[in-house]
Amino acid sequence: MSATIIGLASDTAHRFSKEPRQSLTLLAGLGAAGDAHAGRTVQHLSRVKQDPSQPNLRQVHLIHAELFDELAHKGFAIAPGQMGENVTTCGIDLLGLSAGTRLRLGGEAVIEITGLRNPCHQLNGLASGLMAATLDQDADGELIRKAGVMAVVIVGGAITVGDAITLESVPLIYEPLGPV
Repeated sequence: MSATIIGLASDTAHRFSKEPRQSLTLLAGLGAAGDAHAGRTVQHLSRVKQDPSQPNLRQVHLIHAELFDELAHKGFAIAPGQMGENVTTCGIDLLGLSAGTRLRLGGEAVIEITGLRNPCHQLNGLASGLMAATLDQDADGELIRKAGVMAVVIVGGAITVGDAITLESVPLIYEPLGPV
């Protein structure tokens, strides 16, 4: 199965869930046009309070639809955009990518993976217990964060539900994803 965009979402306000869209325009160095989290410097309100001059490594949030299937088995009905992501994917192991991996979304846009989304307590506002359901532990007891990955926009362009996702480039040395 090839990797595909199965959902897109954005919101002009800082709300947890985002509104579903059929298409988005990604802007190089900024994020999704019209989205509250787009910008060269950090836009997440908690991070703005810490240091508003930090670079925005969270311009675009991606979640794999396979997580929604896993959550459904735990009793959660989650739709694209509800967990605050801009892009819902299918057929690509987002969590297994190296930091610095570049993905082409559709025919033009290129994003670079910067790290993991750190699940926060706001997930429980969507559904009680959802935050815990997006966390796991590996065999060594290390925390596994499953709530998607964050990226920056390298090359802008329009993306649409149904567009292909292709691997543009991979760093020579694998760097495990950490929270950003």
